[in-house]
Amino acid sequence: PSSPAADGVVRLVGGDGPWEGRVEVFHRGDWGTVCDDRWSQQHADVVCRQLGYRGRAEVLLGGAFGQGVGPILLDDVHCQGSEASLLDCPHGIWGRTDCSHSEDVAVRCRGP
Repeated sequence: PSSPAADGVVRLVGGDGPWEGRVEVFHRGDWGTVCDDRWSQQHADVVCRQLGYRGRAEVLLGGAFGQGVGPILLDDVHCQGSEASLLDCPHGIWGRTDCSHSEDVAVRCRGP
């Protein structure tokens, strides 16, 4: 059976539209969240760029769009801000984190 998404695909969940929400990433058959440790403007820019938005991104911390369920897949992500996708950024080991879902990161994207 074909998988609903490819590894590394990101989506935004829980917002008022597809341009905002909790960041979730697909890995090995599961959607999971991203911890806000070291999360910054550069990371939000990369997520929004990956989703096709070109305007300035906004970082929303502290479970702004509700807490996710399932695994927390990414932590300690280090983006420079110019990467094409989140997986182009160095990050910790998949699924290994000291975070809770109250630290699920969210973004708001702007621009077409």
